[in-house]
Amino acid sequence: KGNSNWVFFLPVCSCRFMATNDLMSELQKDSIKLDDDSERKVVKMILKLLEDKNGEVQNLAVKCLGPLVSKVKEYQVETIVDTLCTNMLADKEQLRDISSIGLKTVIGELPPASSGSALAASVCKKITGRLTSAIAKQEDVSVQLEALDIMADMLCRLGGLLVNFHPSILSCLLPQLTSPRLAVRKRTIIALGHLVMSCGNLVFVDLIEHLLSELSRNDSMSTTRTYIQCIAAISRQAGHRIGEFHRDTQTWLELFCLLSLSLLLSHCVQSLTSHHHHPLTFTGSDDEYSDDDDMSWKVRRAAAKCLDAVVSTRHEMLPEFYRTVSPALIARFKEREENVKADVFHAYLSLLKQTRPAQSWLMSDISPSRRVLLQVPMIVKALHKQMKEKSVKTRQCCFNMLTELVNVLPGALTLHIPVLVPGIIFSLNDKSSSSNLKIDALSCLYVVLCNHQPQVFHPHALVPPVVACVGDPFYKITSEALLVSQQLVKVIRPLDQPERDTFDASPYITDLFTCTIKRLKAADIDQEVKERAISCMGQIICNLGDSLGDDLPGTLHIFLERLKNEITRLTTVKALTLIAGSTLKIDLRPILDEAVPILASFLRKNQRALKLSTLAALDILVKNYSDSVTPAMIDAVLAELPPLISESDMHVSQMVISFLTTLARVHPLSLAKIGGSSILSELISLVRSPLLQGGALSAMLEFFQALVGTGTSSLGYMDLLRMLTGPVYAQSAALTHKQSYYSIAKCVAALTRACPDEGPAVVGQFIQDVKNSRSTDSIRLLALLSLGEVGHHVDLSGQPELKTVILDAFSSSSEEVKSAASYALGSIAVGNLPEYLPFVLGEISGQPKRQYLLLHSLKEIISSASVTGLKPYVEGVWTLLLKHCECAEEGTRNVVAECLGKLTLIDPETLLPRLKGYLLSGSSYARSSVVTAVKFTISDHPQTIDPLLKNCIGDFLKTLEDPDLNVRRVALVTFNSAAHNKPSLIRDLLDTVLPHLYNETKVRKELIREVEMGPFKHTVDDGLDIRKAAFECMYTLLDSCLDRLDIFEFLNHVEDGLKDHYDIKMLTFLMLARLSTLCPSAVLQRLDRLVEPLRATCTTKVKANSVKQEFEKQDELKRSAMRAVVALLTIPEAEKSPLMSEFQSQISSNPELAAIFESIQRDSSSANMESMDTS
Repeated sequence: KGNSNWVFFLPVCSCRFMATNDLMSELQKDSIKLDDDSERKVVKMILKLLEDKNGEVQNLAVKCLGPLVSKVKEYQVETIVDTLCTNMLADKEQLRDISSIGLKTVIGELPPASSGSALAASVCKKITGRLTSAIAKQEDVSVQLEALDIMADMLCRLGGLLVNFHPSILSCLLPQLTSPRLAVRKRTIIALGHLVMSCGNLVFVDLIEHLLSELSRNDSMSTTRTYIQCIAAISRQAGHRIGEFHRDTQTWLELFCLLSLSLLLSHCVQSLTSHHHHPLTFTGSDDEYSDDDDMSWKVRRAAAKCLDAVVSTRHEMLPEFYRTVSPALIARFKEREENVKADVFHAYLSLLKQTRPAQSWLMSDISPSRRVLLQVPMIVKALHKQMKEKSVKTRQCCFNMLTELVNVLPGALTLHIPVLVPGIIFSLNDKSSSSNLKIDALSCLYVVLCNHQPQVFHPHALVPPVVACVGDPFYKITSEALLVSQQLVKVIRPLDQPERDTFDASPYITDLFTCTIKRLKAADIDQEVKERAISCMGQIICNLGDSLGDDLPGTLHIFLERLKNEITRLTTVKALTLIAGSTLKIDLRPILDEAVPILASFLRKNQRALKLSTLAALDILVKNYSDSVTPAMIDAVLAELPPLISESDMHVSQMVISFLTTLARVHPLSLAKIGGSSILSELISLVRSPLLQGGALSAMLEFFQALVGTGTSSLGYMDLLRMLTGPVYAQSAALTHKQSYYSIAKCVAALTRACPDEGPAVVGQFIQDVKNSRSTDSIRLLALLSLGEVGHHVDLSGQPELKTVILDAFSSSSEEVKSAASYALGSIAVGNLPEYLPFVLGEISGQPKRQYLLLHSLKEIISSASVTGLKPYVEGVWTLLLKHCECAEEGTRNVVAECLGKLTLIDPETLLPRLKGYLLSGSSYARSSVVTAVKFTISDHPQTIDPLLKNCIGDFLKTLEDPDLNVRRVALVTFNSAAHNKPSLIRDLLDTVLPHLYNETKVRKELIREVEMGPFKHTVDDGLDIRKAAFECMYTLLDSCLDRLDIFEFLNHVEDGLKDHYDIKMLTFLMLARLSTLCPSAVLQRLDRLVEPLRATCTTKVKANSVKQEFEKQDELKRSAMRAVVALLTIPEAEKSPLMSEFQSQISSNPELAAIFESIQRDSSSANMESMDTS
């Protein structure tokens, strides 16, 4: 260090190495700034060092190029590139190699194509010309290989910047496919693969046509194989573009053809439909190939991959697949090559995954699920021997297959359990089994146990091997085994089938209990094992607790400890709920004193799942252990309830109300305090909420009936009535929502049913309130609704004024009062049909001005009255309705149609043929009423009309060809209802219905007219409603009948919708997002055509002088379009589309669009996270 001349003693090359190393360190610093002169010197020196004789110095100089490119000006980068290109063609091999590495380094440092960098563009243009000439010169193969390598690199990263050069690049690359050197061909194929990701359509067409013409010449096997490999590479990179160019094209050739075909099928399967039977010929028996032919297994494997691709993408061909593909694949389960066998299994799994389980009433004789059932014996026969093979991979495939089979068709293996269970036990007991195999075997066993009747497993010794797995040192096996043990407990003693409980479970109880208690006590184990041990022990106590003897109290105290632990408390609450609900009446007294206050404290925690589980546990404890639950315990719980009663979480509120109802029934004295607490005031506030509907409202009605039944002072009938109706009568605060009046009226009726002695006086008061001219509309509204709700359950024919009072209310100035009077009359009539129904029918005939309201009353009667009560009046009502089905007023026709439809359900054999007969009516109004009526005969649950409707719904849907626009529209609405609620009705009609449906998606110029509004002209599209109805049908079909749709034909009409009116665009954006999930490969093939309308929507600007609503509509349209874009980008390979990449760049460079895009991506991510939350 003291000698300043030490550097002179080093070799010269070491000095250059150290200096270059220091330069590289400086260049990597962000702070370095070079002036023009310094830039020139540094660039010159580094380029000189690339020619250094010392290899280490050269390597360091190349590394310097990376940071240098981003530090110097553009012309200096061009100098670097020029020099490197020149050196790449030099005679010296070492210089050529280092220059090639340098060019790759420079390309790697350039900004991506999406950034729109001018530097990247100019550098690429400079390199491209030099590279194409280097590739064209075939004298030196090593130069060619390096140039092809660099070209592939550049096309991969910056292909979008070279669009103008793509034709010359293609001309340069194509001759290399016939090069005598295979390495040159291989690198050319890689470069072409990257070229098609960004090239325009003309270049793409030239490339494909060249390949196909050369293939057709078939000059030699070698070049043919090269062209097929090239098509495979193009399919891999841009297969969605190749569908329009397929053509009809010995062991090597078969292999490459099949590899290419599997890629083609997954991307452009539409245009290859007619060729789908070909891969089957390659999955034949092993005898077709000689043992010496080591290529045969590759052909069979490629054939399996092809079939996998076809099955995964052609949903509508499932019946055909089960007829032809399924038997062929099952026959190959015995395949000798393990890798081929795995692919055959995977192809069959894909087939099963496409087969959705259907509700029993939707299942036809030829449904895919039925076809699976028919082939189960073949599958089991092919699998059961292989379940004991040495190969771990084969056994795993067998378990995956059985799991998927049972998921698709629960109960399918009932007759085959004796054959399959030994195979599962074999893998559980086999010491050579891997951990993953055991986990798969346990997982399969669990699914099989869950989906079959317990009795089929009783002859089999399943408990010992599962207990052994619970003791396994690997936590994942233990966890899975505990889950199976829990299910086994339900199998050996099924409490829900006591009449079939003939199996003696006693020999297994000790083993199950011992292995589970050991895991339950352990503190230092995996969280999942802890939770599953708690759940399993909960099931053991629930089903076998009467056989545990002295072990029970100690186990319950362990539960108490787990209840105090934040990590295990939720699982423990669920286990205690299970135990408390057991029919064995397990003695929980040892822990109740401590457990209930802990449970009460959980009600103030933020964890929603914990609150819901705790309320369920408290409810069952109070119900089944009322003699052990003390007033102090109940008070502790009641103190926590008020904050939980809120419209912000109706489910939690419903659970609280159910708990209070249970309390009122088993502990009536405990409710004396709620009158003075905030619980009752919160409940009364909830009754006034417009959100109180469905289950929560039913729970509220039950609670009020239970509460008034307790006879608690200050909570009697009149007290509660005043609390409910007080605000309306006091007029202090008018209720803002009509639903609030309905809820209060239902609560009043519930109280009145519970206290029949008090009812008449209150009914009389309500009648007076309606009559009183000083009553406000709010009071009349509530009184009428209350009369209706009470009259629904109690005969009010003893009130002589009632009919007159309600009919007078029909003349009210308030529409809401008139509507309430209509509802009240119908509802009261349900309580005494002989008295009121003839009266209503007479009024409909005699009071044409009140007809609409009276028809609503009739609708209420038909909807709510019993079938036996209505039957005597069916003919009279039917005749009356038909008189009004040709009414010019659409609102009246709709009510008549609903009445006709619901009346048809009472006697479908007689009335449905009559309904069908009116399709021949000359009145378009009558035809539309009849078709609308059919909509009201369809529901989402089985009905006696279903088989009759299935036979004739085709006749009703023929109205899709009706000359009247409105008839066609209501036919589409009816079709949509059938597709949504009961798809089995229309599945077999789709071939005839879909052309008419698609026809209605088109814009018709003859239906567009101009309307003059003062000085302005306004365009009206009379065809908009029917187009909306057609697109709504299409959206519904995606969920219910996807396997019957030609998805490419479907996409044609979605494309048209993307350019239509605002409402239809919104629908098609939703469809596009749905299709991206359901049929990604089909959408990918059409991506370029879908992007353009999305871009047009996102870049459309509203005129500056437009109204506020126009701006809001356009914003919503942009957001909806952007959601579709985000969904499209989830498709693998979507970003390879040049148009999509360009659109992404446009979004990034536009602050407004970028903000919307990021916001939707965040929402999408958070939604995914929520769906993953199993709590």
